[in-house]
Amino acid sequence: MTATIDNPATTQRTATEAVHAGRSRQQPHHALITPLVQTATYTFEDTAALTDFMHGKTWGDGAPREEYGRYGNPTTRAVEERLAALEEADDALLFGSGMAAVTTTLLSMLSAGSHVILTDDCYRRTRQFVWQFLRRLGIESTTVPMGDYEALEAAIQPNTRLIVSESPTNPYLRVLDLPRLAQIAQAHRVKTLIDTTFATPLNVRPLAYGIDLVVHSATKYLSGHNDVLAGVVAGSADLIAALRGSRGVLGGVLDPHAAWLLERGVKTLALRVRQQNESTLRLAQFLEDHPRVERVWYPGLESHPDHEIAAAQMVGGGGVVSFEIAGTVEDTSRFVDALLIPVIAPSLGGVESLVEQPALMSYFDKSPEERLELGIKDNLVRYAVGIEDADDLIADLQRALAQG
Repeated sequence: MTATIDNPATTQRTATEAVHAGRSRQQPHHALITPLVQTATYTFEDTAALTDFMHGKTWGDGAPREEYGRYGNPTTRAVEERLAALEEADDALLFGSGMAAVTTTLLSMLSAGSHVILTDDCYRRTRQFVWQFLRRLGIESTTVPMGDYEALEAAIQPNTRLIVSESPTNPYLRVLDLPRLAQIAQAHRVKTLIDTTFATPLNVRPLAYGIDLVVHSATKYLSGHNDVLAGVVAGSADLIAALRGSRGVLGGVLDPHAAWLLERGVKTLALRVRQQNESTLRLAQFLEDHPRVERVWYPGLESHPDHEIAAAQMVGGGGVVSFEIAGTVEDTSRFVDALLIPVIAPSLGGVESLVEQPALMSYFDKSPEERLELGIKDNLVRYAVGIEDADDLIADLQRALAQG
């Protein structure tokens, strides 16, 4: 039996914010869209104007201005304000990639002798950064099983400063109990950082449940067209202000043209995510009933271990479904190669459907035994649903499964 995720108690998501938040009613030169300010540096009329700026005085008509491109850009700032509104955050900060957002945040919030907790289903590059790079800086870490809140609380030490996790996770779409996590963290005065790239602000807003910071690979759904690399962190004004200073030092800024393209993608976020929610649930239901499919992972299905949590917190299950094909790694590869609509590629969240075998794409350098230790089976497929017609996607799946 399957069920949709339908939570009327969740704050209403609004397509209006995605189109208008952070946008001035009157733009320079009477432009409708946010102007692209493609510059690396900014000029000053005279030394008095420079002195006023350095002393924090307003500029001209009171509008904020910038000094140098690494510290800010009007186009980028407008997009940050829009994303902050979508997350119901005080502020947001854009970076050149999702990993730049994650690494800058971790480097800013952790110091030698401190301790961070990860859940074991975090993005593999996030785990790699913590286990390898932060370890060199004298920062300790503990990895706990996703969904084991007793183990998570037991892992907290006096020097624990941060808990890092994702919701939904990659590739098994595990969903965090956000209020429970926030309660545990607040009781021990530990900050929380949650990656909700797979959900988007349209499906869940972690800050509303007491989470401190939310991060996205904006490359994915927020951009939506597989043509931009970007990352964003949103949260309280004081935390984002500290991160803004760190970004100026570490340099992981987003260039204004990429920000301009990102804003264009965000305008259609609500339309895309709504269709991807609906289409992916239909694909998941079809796959769960197919005899060649051993297991389906999608939070909109009652068979998913976190379905009840997702139903309580999320508006939709998102645009990714993972499933296990009966047979060997070669059988699974033949199925993937038989698909005609999705393209074999990493990433997700764009208008095009993408498919991959994690064992061959993300964990190709691991042996089958090592992959199993990480929970990655050779017959696992991750399908990132685009905006194509769901009937066409299902027919393509049915044909490819029949060929095996």
